[in-house]
Amino acid sequence: MPSSTLSLRPNLSGVGFYITLGAAAFSAGLIAAHFLRQPSRRAQCIKSPRKTHPSILSNAEIAALPYPPDVFPGGRDVETPYGCIKVFEWGPEDGEKVLLLHGISTPCLALGTLAEALVSKGYRVMLFDLFGRGYSDTPVDVPYDMRLYTTQILLALASSRLSWTGADGFHLVGYSLGGALAVPFARYFPHMVRSLVVVAGGGLIRSEHVSWKTRLLYSTGFLPDRVLQSLVRRRLSPTKQDGDAGVSETKMASEVVDSSSTKKKKKHKDSDASGGEGFDNAVLLARRPGHTVSSVMAWQLRHHEGFIPAFVSSIRYAPIYDQKEEWSALGQLLAERRERVGWEDATDDLPGLRGGKILFVLGATDPVIVKEELIHDATAVLGEDGFEAVVLDCGHELVMSKGSEVADVVAGFWRRL
Repeated sequence: MPSSTLSLRPNLSGVGFYITLGAAAFSAGLIAAHFLRQPSRRAQCIKSPRKTHPSILSNAEIAALPYPPDVFPGGRDVETPYGCIKVFEWGPEDGEKVLLLHGISTPCLALGTLAEALVSKGYRVMLFDLFGRGYSDTPVDVPYDMRLYTTQILLALASSRLSWTGADGFHLVGYSLGGALAVPFARYFPHMVRSLVVVAGGGLIRSEHVSWKTRLLYSTGFLPDRVLQSLVRRRLSPTKQDGDAGVSETKMASEVVDSSSTKKKKKHKDSDASGGEGFDNAVLLARRPGHTVSSVMAWQLRHHEGFIPAFVSSIRYAPIYDQKEEWSALGQLLAERRERVGWEDATDDLPGLRGGKILFVLGATDPVIVKEELIHDATAVLGEDGFEAVVLDCGHELVMSKGSEVADVVAGFWRRL
C-alpha cells in the first residue's frame, strides 16, 4: 500500500499564490500604518493661570492679586515633560542653600515670610508651586504620589544655574504636605539633604482620623473622576453665606481628616481636621497684610482649573497617612550617622542628614497636626535621639504668622549640626 502524508501547506500555485501573497502584504501594510499613525505619548496637563489670568489684567490689578506672579525675586517658569513649574530662587549665591516645600492647598506664597527671613540671614532659598497649585501646571494622567512629587523636586533643583544636588547640597524644609514629602525624599536621597526640618508636617497622621465619608468619596472607582471633582469643588467653594471674602481652609482640611475623631478625645477645640479661624485668616506674606489664606484659596478655585484634580489626587496618593515604613527607613539612616559622630571620615563616607537627627517645629494649638500624637509616633519610628522638637505658641498657621520665629529656630538648629 503506498504511503501517504498529511501536509499543512496549502496549494498556492498559480493565481492563488499571488492573491494570497498580495493579501498578506496588504494586511502587513495596514498594521504598519496603524502603528506609524499612533501619536507619541505626551503628558496631558491643565495649564495654570500664569498666562491666561494675568494677561487680561492691568499692572495695578496684577499687583493687587492675592498671589502676583512676580511676588518674589528670581522667578522663572520651568518647562518640563509634566507641564510648567513656577520656581523662585534668590539670596546670596554663596550662602547655604534651603529648599522649601509648601502644603496641600496653599501655594508656595505661604512660605514667603519664612523664605525672606532666611535670605536676610544669608541663606540661598528656593521654593516652587507644587503641580496644580499657584502658577504650576497640572498633569492629569499621573497619580499625585511620591514618585511624581520626587520628580518635580528634582526638576526644580535641576533648573537652577547653581549646583543643588551634590553631597550636602541643601537644607530641606517641608511644611504640612511638604513635610510629608520631605521625609521620603530625604530617605531616598540622604546624601544631598544636608538637614531635614518638618514644620507641622504630615506623613504620620493616623488613619483613624479619616472619616468613612472621606474614604468612600476619594476611593478610586466609586465615582467617575469628573463627577468627584465637580462634587469636591462645590463642597469647597464659597457659599452666599461665605460671601466673596474667600474660602475656608477648614473645609479643605476636613477633606483630609475627620473632625469628630479628636473631638471625642477633647484634644483641641477645633479638632484634628480643622485649621480653625486663625488659619483661614492668616496673612500669607507679612509685607502684604491684606491677603489671607482664604483669599488665595478662592483665587485658585476660580482661576486654576487644575487645582481640584491635584488636590483630589494628592489625598488619594500622597504620603499623608501612616507612613511608618518610610519614616523607619529614614530613622535607620539617621542612626547610622549618629553612630559615626566623631569619625574623621564620617562626612565623606556618609554625607547628608548631619547630626543624625531632624527637627520638628510644631504649633502648641495646631488642630491639624496634633503635637502629642506626632511626637509619640515619631519616637517609635525615629527613636528618641532621631529628632528634636520645638513647640511655638500658635496653630497650624505657624509658618505664616510666626515665619520669622520659625526662621530663627531652624537657623539655630543648622548652626548646631
